[in-house]
Amino acid sequence: MASAELRDELNCSICLSLYTDPVSLRCGHNFCRSCIVSVLDAQEAAGGYSCPDCRAEYPERPALEKNRKLRNIVERFSSTQPDMEETRIFCTYCTKSPVPAVRTCLHCETSMCEEHLTAHNKSVNHNLIEPTVSFMDRKCSTHNEILKYYCPIDAACICVSCCLAGDHRGHYVELLDVASEKKKEKLKEYLKDLNPEKTVIQTRVQNLQAHKKNIQENASAKREDIGKTFMDIKKQLEMAEKKALNDVSRQEEKIVSQISHLIKELEIQEDELSKKLCLVEEMCRVTDPIRLLQESDITVTSHGGDEDTGGDGGEVSTEEDLDEVLISLTLHRAMRDIVTNVTSELGVHVPDILLDVDTAHRWVKISEDLKTATRSREKQNRPKSPGRFVTYPQVLSRCGLSSGRHYWEVEWDQMGECELAMSYPSIEREGEESEIGNNDTSWCLGMYEGIYKVYDYSVNLTLSAKPTCPTLGVFLDYEAGRLSFYELCDPIRHLHTFTASFTEPLHLVFHLYDEASVTIRS
Repeated sequence: MASAELRDELNCSICLSLYTDPVSLRCGHNFCRSCIVSVLDAQEAAGGYSCPDCRAEYPERPALEKNRKLRNIVERFSSTQPDMEETRIFCTYCTKSPVPAVRTCLHCETSMCEEHLTAHNKSVNHNLIEPTVSFMDRKCSTHNEILKYYCPIDAACICVSCCLAGDHRGHYVELLDVASEKKKEKLKEYLKDLNPEKTVIQTRVQNLQAHKKNIQENASAKREDIGKTFMDIKKQLEMAEKKALNDVSRQEEKIVSQISHLIKELEIQEDELSKKLCLVEEMCRVTDPIRLLQESDITVTSHGGDEDTGGDGGEVSTEEDLDEVLISLTLHRAMRDIVTNVTSELGVHVPDILLDVDTAHRWVKISEDLKTATRSREKQNRPKSPGRFVTYPQVLSRCGLSSGRHYWEVEWDQMGECELAMSYPSIEREGEESEIGNNDTSWCLGMYEGIYKVYDYSVNLTLSAKPTCPTLGVFLDYEAGRLSFYELCDPIRHLHTFTASFTEPLHLVFHLYDEASVTIRS
């Protein structure tokens, strides 16, 4: 009795269950946190708040105070009655205090404790099951009788009336226990198939988690490397800046010193001239002829013969200025050295790729710097050459790449369609197999109106990426057998990577349509 009364005190008035994370309102009433929050949320729409128990009103949403003492009491009470909390189903006949039920009678639709179950068993022979409150799930919805059989034909649990006079009359039926055992056997067989499948999935998950960790570790290491690289670049830039500023200061000091020295000399000459002017003016005012003539031999001298003002030696031209070319060269060399150092640290070589006119088709025009190929309307006057493409308007680069990691860029004018590829020099020059991507000696990226395509002897694929930028990056790692193409938009987008075991030097190849033009940017 005391236990029942205590439980009543520990029940939330909203959910009628033991308090979960109890909180208090200012009026002193307690509720489960989730219960009172739901009530207050509903009241908020109505524009007012009140306590569900005493109806005390609050002008604003009331604050919820944790009731730690009540929470501790509930936890201690629950720990002393685990069975009650586990089943939450109590004996129907124990009305004074809740006692956990041990069985439920489907006929009587009652749940019983050990004491009442003993009396029930002596009186009748009813169907007893584990404690439950769901009686309708165990009875036929048509005849309101207990479900005793299973019809495999209709996959339904049925009662006796269903078998004798109902929809399942004449069907093969099984007792529920028998059908249940058969289904368990099938489930066990299915379980045998599922376990290996689960093992495979778990292995894949473990592999993916390991790969994820590896990617994260690699990314972290790469961030560190990039940080160090940029620190080095900053130091080199600071040194380059210091050197360039020193050059400017050195030139300034030299020229300003020379100008200052010349100004000083001219000031001395100006002072001497001023003295002579004064003397001459004074002599001009002399009225005595004899005195004037006698002093003129001593004081008047020719300006052109004066030693202090004669000659141009040591003078600085007023046109002399800072040597901007020298300053620019200093900056250029510094920037070049920084780029060289960075690419060296990254292990990437930027080759100076030139096109080979001797391989160019007669409808392909090559620029003087051998960097640009254009599909021409006019046939180029070129001599016959064993290496010249005959069937398709293509051109090879001069030198091949047979080792190392290389990167360069290609700019497409987007005026016509074209293809760029890396190819062995042994590629055919005539016939269908001389077209890049249509043989086992070349790896090709096609740039067409609105689409990219990639080709080699085993791949013919349209990429999901659409052309958005005219500049493309090409990366070749010869030893690793990787050839990658990138679109240099912002951010840079990877288009495709070919993998192969390269056996010959690789040359850049262009295949041009319409009036397309492509330029190598090394």
